[in-house]
Amino acid sequence: MNSSRAGAPSVIFDLDGTLVDSEPNAYESMRLLLEQYGVPDFTWEQNARFIGISNLEALTVLRTEYGIAASADELVAGQDAIYLDLARKSTEVFPRMREFVELLHDRGVAVAVASGSSLAGIEAVLTSTGLDAFFTTYVSADEVPRGKPEPDVFLEAARRLGASPADCVVVEDAVPGARAAHAAGMRCIAVPYVPACATDPAFAATGLLFPGGQDEFTARDAYAWLFPATAPAPNGPGAAS
Repeated sequence: MNSSRAGAPSVIFDLDGTLVDSEPNAYESMRLLLEQYGVPDFTWEQNARFIGISNLEALTVLRTEYGIAASADELVAGQDAIYLDLARKSTEVFPRMREFVELLHDRGVAVAVASGSSLAGIEAVLTSTGLDAFFTTYVSADEVPRGKPEPDVFLEAARRLGASPADCVVVEDAVPGARAAHAAGMRCIAVPYVPACATDPAFAATGLLFPGGQDEFTARDAYAWLFPATAPAPNGPGAAS
């Protein structure tokens, strides 16, 4: 774990791949959609390059690459419908991330979700996982002019929280999100969904990096970095399992 001291009164979480392990559902919805348009065998590796960016941006690229006649907006609507069905049936919260959210909630820290998913997708995931008890503020990339790696979604989340960007910390799993946090003037806790990407310069510039991803992340360490004088005891609610 690489770190430098930081603190903030507001924490903005990415959703997919950070709070919840939704990437399998995102990939499956993309695979099934492309199959409907005559594109077989869309692989996990092909999908991995789109982790961290909005569905609109990803599908704009894919419709060009595969010569799909349907508009990007039509593809997004189709993919979102498939994803919502999958998300409502099964979405897993990363346990240590839930612990971190609970620690922040107990302290009264303002939190928000800022995601490339649609509003319906965000709401479905938060509701099905019970995270809606903690997150009443959330922003979709659909609501801002530009998605990640541009800072718009994080800046809008800060505005809705009534917080200065300089007083916000972003929790992210993907390179575009880390770049967006930097562009927004926010510090970042990076938990790479793909640990092999941990050496990317965007992650190297973050305030706190867990190179091993979710396997290395602990709520206690993240909380102690934010609030070093009041970190929970090793056997407290944020302790590593």
